[in-house]
Amino acid sequence: MTTTFAIELTAPGGVECLRAATRTLTAPGPGEVRIRHTAMGVNFVDIYQRTGLYPVGEMPAVLGVEGAGVVEEIGPDVHEVAAGDRVAYAGLPLGGYAQARNIPASRLVRIPDGVDDRIAAAAMLRGATAHMLLRRVFPVGAGTTILLHAAAGGLGLLVTAWAKRLGARVIGTAGSPAKAELALAQGADHVILYREQDFVAEVRRLTDGCGVDFAIDGIGGETLTRTLDAVHPFGMVASIGQASGTLPHLPLTELGARRSLALSRPSVFTYASDLSAYRQATKELFGELVAGLPVTIGAELPLASVADAHIMLERGETTGSLLLVP
Repeated sequence: MTTTFAIELTAPGGVECLRAATRTLTAPGPGEVRIRHTAMGVNFVDIYQRTGLYPVGEMPAVLGVEGAGVVEEIGPDVHEVAAGDRVAYAGLPLGGYAQARNIPASRLVRIPDGVDDRIAAAAMLRGATAHMLLRRVFPVGAGTTILLHAAAGGLGLLVTAWAKRLGARVIGTAGSPAKAELALAQGADHVILYREQDFVAEVRRLTDGCGVDFAIDGIGGETLTRTLDAVHPFGMVASIGQASGTLPHLPLTELGARRSLALSRPSVFTYASDLSAYRQATKELFGELVAGLPVTIGAELPLASVADAHIMLERGETTGSLLLVP
């Protein structure tokens, strides 16, 4: 057995429910590996879990669904990786907010030479989400027009860059000129300042009144409801989050005769739980990273400052991916 520093969630609530702790790690069991983290991602899902919107089960619990590190020890029947390998992971089980953790070997992906651990940690969950959206939910290619909310966030920047590599036209939204410039630098064709402009009217103007083929919304609330009006008939809307704190009740009549839309509520955790899909997504992700797909790291904080990371994310103060370093 060994010990590790970790941040525990003691009860659903605010950041005051996060506390530093020393936890004991047993030897890895069959099919398990112990890794020592070099970087861990912070995501909105961590906030949903902290507040209780997404229950995490028994507490105290260690949050965190994305990280990179080095294999320290392998358990019986592990053949995928070896001690000393650089690896990354995304998805369940929880446990990323720790210097070291045990994790099923099946969740680990070797990090290719030329890809930094920090980039891998920043890209894993967002990359699997991008793959799910662009490959499974709505196959994107040349001629596809996308509306992407929060285009300067970690996921938004990655989706923008990947969609552009697939030949799509990307219309993003952002909350400030600085964020708009960041999204444009990543390749977005247009960025709408949603605090100053009616994004539906702008989308209609930019598409000659037609609307987009595919809209991706992680805001929820009224933004999701209004996004329906920015998509052309028989288009697709993907609801992937609720940063606003709510999701609207949308009767089928809102999607049917008047709009003729499809609405998807895809879960990257369900996607990643299918090991075949997970391996395909991460294989393509790392292939894109090696080929130059850019990943923006907006900020890095020490693991002990995870509460500050949550506050920054909740307030919309971040751009790109947010990392913790042990």
